[in-house]
Amino acid sequence: MARLLVGEFISSVGDWLYLVAMLVVVYEITGDPVLLGVVGAARLLPYLFLSIPAGIVADRFDRRLVLLSTDIIRGLLMLVIAGLVSVNASALAIIAVAVLATCASAFFGPVIGAYLPTVVGDEADLGPANSAWGTLDNLAFVVGPGLAGLLIALGGLTIAFLLNAASFAVVALVLLGLPSTKAGGREEAVAEERKDGAGGGPAPSWRAAAGVAAGPLVLDLATSFAGGGMNVLIVVIAVDVLAAGEAATGYLNAATGVGGVVAGLIAGGLVARRLDLPIIAGSVIGTLGFIALGLTRELSVALVAIAVALGAVLLLDIVNVTLVQRAVPDALRGRVMGIIQTTGTLAMAAGSFALPVVAGQVGVGPVIIGTGFVVAAVAGLALVLLRRSGVLERVAIDPARLAILRHSILGNLPPARLEAAAQRLLPVVVTPGEVIIEQDAPADRFYLIESGRYGVTQRDADGRQVSLRTMGPGEVFGEIGLLTAGVRTANVSAETQGRLWALDRDRFLELVSAGAGLSTRLLDLHRGVRVASD
Repeated sequence: MARLLVGEFISSVGDWLYLVAMLVVVYEITGDPVLLGVVGAARLLPYLFLSIPAGIVADRFDRRLVLLSTDIIRGLLMLVIAGLVSVNASALAIIAVAVLATCASAFFGPVIGAYLPTVVGDEADLGPANSAWGTLDNLAFVVGPGLAGLLIALGGLTIAFLLNAASFAVVALVLLGLPSTKAGGREEAVAEERKDGAGGGPAPSWRAAAGVAAGPLVLDLATSFAGGGMNVLIVVIAVDVLAAGEAATGYLNAATGVGGVVAGLIAGGLVARRLDLPIIAGSVIGTLGFIALGLTRELSVALVAIAVALGAVLLLDIVNVTLVQRAVPDALRGRVMGIIQTTGTLAMAAGSFALPVVAGQVGVGPVIIGTGFVVAAVAGLALVLLRRSGVLERVAIDPARLAILRHSILGNLPPARLEAAAQRLLPVVVTPGEVIIEQDAPADRFYLIESGRYGVTQRDADGRQVSLRTMGPGEVFGEIGLLTAGVRTANVSAETQGRLWALDRDRFLELVSAGAGLSTRLLDLHRGVRVASD
């Protein structure tokens, strides 16, 4: 994980270096500020149109390979741009190649968001990992433009593009040493998704994923809208509100980066423990920062205020990503990330347009303060949605329930999923001779055996009961009817007194959808015994 963070930090520095150099090149060639604005806006279009396809690719192919491919493509395109700049090619040719590079970049967000849990391994470390990522990304925001300014002063625009190409080569080397997602079941996940419950296992639950993703989606709309608007208003704040000149724009941008770095460092400790408190803290602290920024006329106060306000926005973004990574099934995670990136791009564009327009009508200060309250209000709505989905539940878990899940075939599922399932397990005490499952009855529950011995029989074509097998502690049954036709295919009776744990149908199917290839492995459990154990 450390290698990936360092590699992507180098790449982010290169990206900022490239962005500044690209705008300078276009303006030097054309001298047209309108075209410069068109180039800036065009950078958003690939994210708008390609984010959802990128999510689909992330869920169907080896994510490491996709990331590696996009880095190689972007690196090669940077070399092409460097060549075009060195021969004084037309702005149109340079812009066309830049748009192609942005198309490749649009795949990065959904794919890396879906891939990161594979690299981290322990789900408890996802929050700190995302915090570290956000910290380094904001540090790159400070370092990259500064390095670009130095190179431009030295007349090294071509070198800027070559350095960005080199940064992609560094990341490619890092990715070569990281684990593949294909080995973990990317093909199995696709196969399971296509079954869609038609006699061979459930598709990943879009309904469950939508319930979980609603909160992060709503919150991302607010933070993206605020971030897009503030990026534009920074110029107005520096020149018109603070009367500090155009140079203050650079100072405010640098303060934004510093605030992001500090917020990322703080977020690591907060997100590692729980996810509701960072949402509340980010909302309250961010609102205070927006209020201070909207009221002040002093540059020193504005630098602190904007660092606090946009640092809090970053904290909310880190919580968003962590929530999706923890709660959305792996087979759907890329697409959910793609949807959020698409809506976030739209919200950012809307904020970039709407906030300056409204500020021209009612004043910059009221718009900034209002933005803070809007972010806080939407964060509150997101918190309500998240609590309803059960993602933020933090209740005491019976160790016996968690242990029975961890020592079963379900044990490799993400810890948060197992904890959520453990909260919903129901104890079932049985007596000798008691029928647990009856053949041809509707399938409604999945069972895990804690103690006792259980016999499995099946009625053959002549109506005779044929003994199939005997089960004991650690085994499971009831899965076949839930995963296939919806009715029981055998009888299960208690031969001794014992204790079972039951999970209802909907919770079981939701749990199974979180593990690539899991329904296939469950269906394979008892194929050697004429029929599975239910």
